[in-house]
Parts: sequence; C-alpha cells; structure tokens
Amino acid sequence: MKKRIGIFGSTGSVGRQALEVIKEQDDYFEVEVLTAYRNATLLIRQALEFKPNVVVIADDNLYKQVFKALDPYDIKVYSGDKALSQVMEMETIDLVLMAIVGFSALVPTLAAIRNKKQVALANKECLVVAGELIRQQTLENRVQIIPVDSEHNAVFQCLMGEGNNPVEKIVLTASGGPFKGFDRKKLEKVTPREALKHPVWNMGQKVTIDSATLMNKGLEAIEAHWLFDVSSLELQILIHPESIIHSLVYFADGSVKAQMSRPDMKIPIQFALSYPGRLTSRIKRLDLNQQGILHFEAPDVENFRNLALAFEALEKGGNLSCILNAANEIAVQGFLRERIGFLQIPELIERCMQSVGFINEPSLEDYIETDKFTRIKANEFINNS
Repeated sequence: MKKRIGIFGSTGSVGRQALEVIKEQDDYFEVEVLTAYRNATLLIRQALEFKPNVVVIADDNLYKQVFKALDPYDIKVYSGDKALSQVMEMETIDLVLMAIVGFSALVPTLAAIRNKKQVALANKECLVVAGELIRQQTLENRVQIIPVDSEHNAVFQCLMGEGNNPVEKIVLTASGGPFKGFDRKKLEKVTPREALKHPVWNMGQKVTIDSATLMNKGLEAIEAHWLFDVSSLELQILIHPESIIHSLVYFADGSVKAQMSRPDMKIPIQFALSYPGRLTSRIKRLDLNQQGILHFEAPDVENFRNLALAFEALEKGGNLSCILNAANEIAVQGFLRERIGFLQIPELIERCMQSVGFINEPSLEDYIETDKFTRIKANEFINNS
C-alpha cells in the first residue's frame, strides 16, 4: 500500500518540494491532507492536482473560496487553527510532514504525537520552544520524529545503526549566509533584499533571514539538543560555504561520520518520507572530483550575535528559548518591513530575553503565554526604536 501523507504547510518551500517528491514517487506515496495558512490560490491548485481527502485553510476568511473551488471534486474542506489539530485524528494519515513555519506549528505537532502519527519534522520552532514537552509526549506515545532539516537529517543518518555507541560531539554546518566575512560597519548597511539572496539554498523568507543572522544555526543547536540528547558542550557550529557536508558526528573511538550530498532539500525530504527505506531518485549526484576543495571555519559570534544568544538560551533552559524564538520572529518581520536594521535584530532579542519573565519548568500554557507576551514586548521595542 502507498504511504498516506499529510502535509501541513503545503504552500511553503518545504511543502512544495515535498509535493514534487511525491509526484516523482507516486508508486510509494499519496497525499491525504494538505493545509495552508493564507495562500488559498496555491492550496486550491495543489488540491486539484493531488486530490487529497481533506484540505485545511487556517484563515477562516478564506474558507468559502476554498470550499467553492474544491467541493465539486469531493474534497473535504475545513478552516481555522483548531482544524489543524483535529484532522490529526484521521486514521488514514500514515505520516505527518510538519512544514508549518514558526510557533503556530506547536499545537498541531503535539496533536499529531498524541494521535500516534509518525512525524517528519521540518519545523525548528516546535523543539526550540517546547523541546522537553515534545520529548515527553513522543516517549509516552511511542512516536518517532524524523528530522527534515538537512543538518538534523544528516545527524539522524549518521546515527543509524550505532545503537548506544557513545557520541562525543555533533557538528552542524552552516553556509555562512550572504554576509559571511562582513564586519559591523558593513552589516549596518545591509538591506532585506540583500539578506534574502542566499548563496546556496532556496528557502522561505523567514528561514533565509535566520540564515543571514546565523539564528538558523542557533535554533538548530537547540533542536539538536532535544532530538539527540546532547548538551551545549557537545554541539559545535562550523561554517562550510559549499554546503556539501551537512553534519558530522564524532564518536568515542575517534571515528567521525559525515553525511554528504548536493545542497538539495528534496534529499532529506524524500529520506524522511520513505524511512526506513531509501528510494531511487533522479536528483543529481554529488561529484567530489568536480566539486574540488571544501572549506571550513569557525563562526563569527561577535558580529553575528544571534548564535551566542541561542546557546545562552539552550544552556539556561526553561522558557528562555521560547522568548528567544518569539522575539526573533518579530525582529525578522521588523527587518523585512525595514522598521529595524540588521544589527538591531540581536539587540531586540536580547532585550526581550532580559525583560520577559523566566520560568524554570514551564507548562504548555506557560509557553503559549510566554510567546504571546514576548511578541507584545518585542513590538513595543520596535515601535519605540
């Protein structure tokens, strides 16, 4: 039987590429659920092509538009944030690809876990904000999370077959973004348009800005902590501009494993969908003879302070990562709208980390309130800047 996939966030970058993978591998996969927040036009187009059983448009105001377009094709249409969690109860979903960006993915991800769905996780913020809660839920419900991010997917692959062999260190690689080597004087003048020109990856706006500030690596370090049970001391970030080695794992015997491929998100997406098997694909192969020299260097945490702030949040724990994440989302929006400069992004995040109340052992309700209050505080800082 074909594996039935629910794609949550199908109109985003990862969701669109996942549908391309499913189209190429239609002997193995079929689409059961598609969801989007506001992009009703693309959601309708995707639904007409892939004929899912259910479609969810999170914005209630767009329900009539989507329903009118899809009702003649016997595709069920629901709307609202609650529907994103309710459809997780469907017995016909074999695997959930969580590609919703940001904090809004947290509640539906927890719903997927409670309903014992296998989860291919392409969302960083869930584990950043509430990693301990998600880990508890996955253990209680015996659910496995398969990471989709290229770096964590690479670590996952390196650890396959290793059992309880001790890990000394996990290294997450970073391209360095479009401003690698810039000093503060240059960074003061960069524009959103320049920041969105990533030298290697084609991603959504939010992730691309996070890559430019190195926050992406900070969030990934926190995510790796919860996925692979490693401390901040066992995590290292390494700038690797070619983005050929996606992560490395150091073992106690001195061996190092690295997962390598061309920088193409379809590779980790397909692996996550097909796990534990590997499917043949038409993706262009890595040719090291043609690739030539690979470069590595330490990250510049003085001029790209977001990375240091993320490690601070990881080490302190509690709800500090939730504060970090919420402040960063607002700061990125402010930068894209040209309300704050590039160097004001870490300044805003640090102010929120210092001013929002710290909770050592937060509940789900605490995370939701922390996220809400931090966003209010961050917007106040932007309005007063």
